[in-house]
Parts: sequence; C-alpha cells; structure tokens
Amino acid sequence: MLQHKNKRWIYLLAILSLLIGGFIYYTFDPSVKGTFFPRCLFLQLTGYKCPGCGSQRALHALLHGDLQEAFSQNAFLLISIPVVLFLFVAKWQRFHHPKLYHFATSRWVIYPLFIATIAWWIGRNIC
Repeated sequence: MLQHKNKRWIYLLAILSLLIGGFIYYTFDPSVKGTFFPRCLFLQLTGYKCPGCGSQRALHALLHGDLQEAFSQNAFLLISIPVVLFLFVAKWQRFHHPKLYHFATSRWVIYPLFIATIAWWIGRNIC
C-alpha cells in the first residue's frame, strides 16, 4: 500500500496531467496537418480505422462544446464516456462498495464492452 503522502502526490500529478492534456487538446487542433499529435498507425498501415480513430479530433471538438462534430469524429468515444466514468468510480470506491466494483469488473460488463468495441471497429469500416 502506498503511504498517504504518496497517494496525494499521485492524485495531484494525475489532476495536473489531465489539466495540461485538456489545455493542449483545447488549444491545438489535431486535424491540422503538421501538428505534433500522433497519427493512427493502424490506419496508416492498413487503410482501416481502428476503434479509436478520430478520438483526438472528437476530444478537441468536445472541449469546444461541439457535440455534433465530436460525434461525427468518433461516436463511440462519446458513448463510452459515461461507461468509463462508471468504471473509474467503481474502481475508486472498490473498498466502500465492493459489490459495485465486483459488478463493474464482471464478465457481464467487460464482455459486452469488448463486443461493442469490436462491433464498432467492424461497423465503421464497412459503412
């Protein structure tokens, strides 16, 4: 177990990283050629979109309040945000609410998420 002092530093660094990352994605547009944002290696090698393709552009649009553009860039990202938040809360509260954590990490949650990701991956490439 980490000491209480170390946990505070880790939380502080995580929040600081989120703020800096949010500032970068708000300020710089990943759709502009020549920016420092990485391009999808899977798309470059195969010509097919991966489940995460468009996430950087969607995040940029989301931070600017443009839900329609964010949805058009990567709908799965927007739909996944509440699910990811639920999983973080379940992990964070695992000692206070072990049943919630057990449910969140059960096959009844993880398998459908995996299947939805694969379906999105296939569906976005055949449509």
